Amino acid sequence: MKEQILNFIWKTKYFTFNKQSTSNGELVEVIDPGEINSDSGPDFFNAKVKIGDTTWAGNVEMHIKSSDWYCHNHHTDSAYDNVILHVVVQNDKPAINSKGLPVPTLVVKYPDALEWNFMHLTSSGKWIPCDDIFKGFDAFSVRMWLDSLLVERLEQKTNQVFELVEKAKGSWEEAFYISVARSFGLKVNSLPFELLAESTPLKVLSKHKDNLFQLESILFGQSGLLSFDMEGCDDSSMRLYKEYQYLQHKFKLSPIQGHLWKFLRIRPTAFPTIRIAQFAKLVHRSSSLFSKVIEAKTIKEIVNLFQVDTSEYWESHYTFGKESKICKKSIGTDTLNIIAINSIVPFIFAYGISRSDFKLKDKAIKLLESIQPEKNSITTGFEGLGVEAKSAYDSQALIQLKTSYCDPKKCIYCHLGAKSLLKSIEEH
Repeated sequence: MKEQILNFIWKTKYFTFNKQSTSNGELVEVIDPGEINSDSGPDFFNAKVKIGDTTWAGNVEMHIKSSDWYCHNHHTDSAYDNVILHVVVQNDKPAINSKGLPVPTLVVKYPDALEWNFMHLTSSGKWIPCDDIFKGFDAFSVRMWLDSLLVERLEQKTNQVFELVEKAKGSWEEAFYISVARSFGLKVNSLPFELLAESTPLKVLSKHKDNLFQLESILFGQSGLLSFDMEGCDDSSMRLYKEYQYLQHKFKLSPIQGHLWKFLRIRPTAFPTIRIAQFAKLVHRSSSLFSKVIEAKTIKEIVNLFQVDTSEYWESHYTFGKESKICKKSIGTDTLNIIAINSIVPFIFAYGISRSDFKLKDKAIKLLESIQPEKNSITTGFEGLGVEAKSAYDSQALIQLKTSYCDPKKCIYCHLGAKSLLKSIEEH
């Protein structure tokens, strides 16, 4: 906890480091605290610090005791040779890097009230740590922080997109196909849908995209839900299965395990069988889907690309062999929004970054602003605190705030949490 406080006062420059001296008596001036590092390595990158008459650019490491430098084996790790300042609470042993050179050390003292307030905030047990004071934050600060959180969330999703594209050997179309498939599964069946897409290459489906029956036979066969001795086997499912046997052998396909799919406590219109049928229809009626998303001029054009229903069989079925009242099973608005939020927007934004195309990034953000906000426990909770999500732009920012800052109690990294801590110190 104390090390988090050190990170906080360094990042926010709460302390006036000017006129503070290193253990060797050299004056320190913090010009730029740098960027916090959430991965392995020094705590802050690219800091700029004036020590004595020399201005240094490099990394900064934080410890409670300076001897922790040795406990963490930094003295043998060349990754720490570029540390220009060692910030500690207690200097009990001079730090030396792997080259045998001394590391300048700055001892920091902070008010006890800061530590007490931090403990009080993070141990509140409330829905969010600052639950009882949240309404006191001014609207401008909240708005600015939510804007930053939305960008942060998009950047995180962008990294996931790049990983997916790399896994797809550079194919944006293939990566997008897998991502959209995952979104079709919603939360409960996202994993089996992703596995289904990964085990069924888009190039295989493309060879039969003009034949909906063959597309269904491949996708249902690959899903593991289609077999010779399955419950509810009828003439239509048997025809699908026989066609799948032929195509499976032709393309050397291996199905996923059928037990991965979940049907319990799911509305029939969201059964995986219906979703797979709708996904087959999407592949059937579209080609170069990602390219069309990128080329689309309006949000309506993008939405129209994903408005699909099912084949005739599924208009009177929810599962194989069990007839039901005939009705069109078109993909609903809520599902379209989920696909847009989780796949379309991140891919447009990521593609814009990869091409340095600011118009595409702006297009992604405008799409978020046009989508209705998600309705879940997080948006409901913040609504009770006076923050109403007016679009998916807002709801995504609120989800980022709750999951990345409030739940892990990273209050010192939250602009609002930091603001409340600083205010409590000033009041003391």
